Amino acid sequence: MSERKTYTVEIAGLTRHLPLFEVAPGVTIAIFNMLGDTHVVKAAAAVLAERLENSTGTVLLTAEAKSMPLVYEMSALMGLPYVVLRKTYKSYMGDAISAETVSITTGAKQQLFLDEKDRALVKGEKVIVIDDVISTGSTLKGMQNVVDAAEGETVDIAAVFTEGDADWSHVVALGNLPVIIAG
Repeated sequence: MSERKTYTVEIAGLTRHLPLFEVAPGVTIAIFNMLGDTHVVKAAAAVLAERLENSTGTVLLTAEAKSMPLVYEMSALMGLPYVVLRKTYKSYMGDAISAETVSITTGAKQQLFLDEKDRALVKGEKVIVIDDVISTGSTLKGMQNVVDAAEGETVDIAAVFTEGDADWSHVVALGNLPVIIAG
């Protein structure tokens, strides 16, 4: 087995070597997975929280799963509650709000669900949407659609990384990852 190629990044002063994976024919991305990397989670959360210190946001919101430790740590640092949108519906979620997305890493349609109990945390609130990586914007749009349906207002968007050549100037991010097209 050959050694996987990597893309080297700096995340809040820490160096990491992200593995490169082909996610579609001729399309390769660097996979950022902070799960289990406590140092990256804490460092990224601290820098993002500092960059958002003047935000009018009153609640943080993310989608499961990879950004969950990030939003938890940011919640602790910023003193704000957080909400996690689930990707599967469970009966105990009651009258949940949902939105459809398509992830670049799975290439498949997914649903995001806001639990009935969490609707009150979003309704009438100023929401900061948090993600690990924003690539196509599909998950971001799904999260914003859920916030809108719950009668909240998205006031800021933050991610550890954006990805690709889109205009991500409206996103508070620590860096940008390339999308590598074979050709």
